[in-house]
Parts: sequence; C-alpha cells; structure tokens
Amino acid sequence: MRHPILLSLCAAGFGLLSACEKPTDETVERSFQGVNVVDESNLNDVMLTVADPNESVSYFQRATGEQPDRIDLQRGLAKSLVRAKRYTEGAAAWKKVVDHKDKTDADRVDYADALIRNNDWDRAEEALDAVPPTYETFQRYRLEAMVADSNKEWKKSDSFYETAVGLTTKPASVMNNWGYSKLSRGDYADAERLFSDAIRLDQSLFTAKNNLILARGAQRNYTLPVMPVSQVERAQLLYTLGLTAVKQGDVTTGKTLLRDAIDTHPQHFEAAVRSLRALEDSKA
Repeated sequence: MRHPILLSLCAAGFGLLSACEKPTDETVERSFQGVNVVDESNLNDVMLTVADPNESVSYFQRATGEQPDRIDLQRGLAKSLVRAKRYTEGAAAWKKVVDHKDKTDADRVDYADALIRNNDWDRAEEALDAVPPTYETFQRYRLEAMVADSNKEWKKSDSFYETAVGLTTKPASVMNNWGYSKLSRGDYADAERLFSDAIRLDQSLFTAKNNLILARGAQRNYTLPVMPVSQVERAQLLYTLGLTAVKQGDVTTGKTLLRDAIDTHPQHFEAAVRSLRALEDSKA
C-alpha cells in the first residue's frame, strides 16, 4: 500500500523539480542571448575592419535580411559597400540609413561621403546642408571643403580645409587635398607648401609626393626636393617630372628626366620607356 503513496510523492517531486528548473533554463537562455549580443557586436566590428570588404558585404546583407529594421546592421552594410568600392550600392545603402527614424548627423555625413565617392556632388551638398552647423567634425568639414572645391568656391574651400586641419591629429591627407585644390586653381607655390607639409607629417603618402612634383614642375622647377623616397618611388617621381616638363614645352629636359627614371628604376620601367621612345620618334 505504500507504493502508490511513494509514486505520488515522486510525481510531485518531479513536478516541483520541473517547476524549479524552468526559470533556471530561461535565465541561462537569457544569459546566453546576452553573450550572443556581445559576440555579434564584436563580430560586426571585425567585419568592418579586418575582413575582406566583399565578405563583409555578404555578412551584412544576410544580417539585414534577417533583421531589416536594425540600423546598426544597415550602417554595417553601407560601410562595407563603400569599403568594397561599390559606391553606387553604398550610396543607396546609406540613403536607407538616413531615412531610418534613428539616424544621426554622423550618418548624414557618411551618406555625403558615399555620394562624393559616387561623383554625385549635388546630392552630397544637399546631404551636408541637412547637417546642423553645431555638428562640427573633421569628416564633415573635409567633405564641405571638397564640395566647395567642386563649386569653385575657393574662399569657402580654404576656410573649410583650415577648420578640418584643426580638428584632427592626422591632417596629412586633408593637407594633400587642400594642396590639390590650390594646384587646380593655379596657385602652385601654396600647393607646393601644403604638399610639403603633408609629406612632413606622413612620409608614406606617395600621392602627396607625386602632387608635389606636379606643383614644382608647373613652376618649371625640375629638381626633386629632399624627401624620403624608395628607389621605385624616385623613378616614378622622375617620370612624373619628365612628363610635366614635356607638357610645359621643355622637351629636352623631359627626355633627360625620363632617361633618369629608366636608369633609376630597379626593374624594367615600361611606361617611361614607351614615353621616351615616343618622344624620340617624334619630330620634337
């Protein structure tokens, strides 16, 4: 007669155990979900920095497909598309971000950046005009300067570049852009100064070195300045200087510089060889 009582107690015990275990399982599940959120956030950051850009695009396309309302995933997709140099898609993705109810001023600036990369200057200007003047960042003023350049609003351009330089601890790239702006207006001396400053701040910036040569060549100064360059870089800069001399009408000097470029390069410098051969075969 004790067996039914024992079974009843056991059944009651299992019921109590199940009742106790249920919230415990939910707590564990909530805990694991919390860890997953942290892991996902870390993974998102990794995909935006070290992953192959196209792999990053695929990752965020899947993520936004599963959770289309999350603006952080939309941002990740937009940034990944820009990193992958898929600028038309990137601009469209950023448009979705700025249409989201939780958009920020930083999103509008990134949208403008994508539009500029896509050569859509008018819409980029509209995007920047939507950013309140109280939002003052290096990226915002760098883009404002570029838009002013496109409109040939030189005073505004100089003002924006100057402000941008003051808002970053690494102004070399914006100084290079500012120098290129000066170069495009024919202000070669100022351009040379800005390119020199950019190189002084970042000796690895070959674009600034090449632009410096263009600025000097435009002034018929056909000597390489003192600056750190590799042998390959030196050959490439001599090549640029030679072509600049030819463009200025100083063909003999240009030929000499092209020969120097060919002799300096540690390997066969096909572009310089072709240019020199074309000059020598011409009546000039």
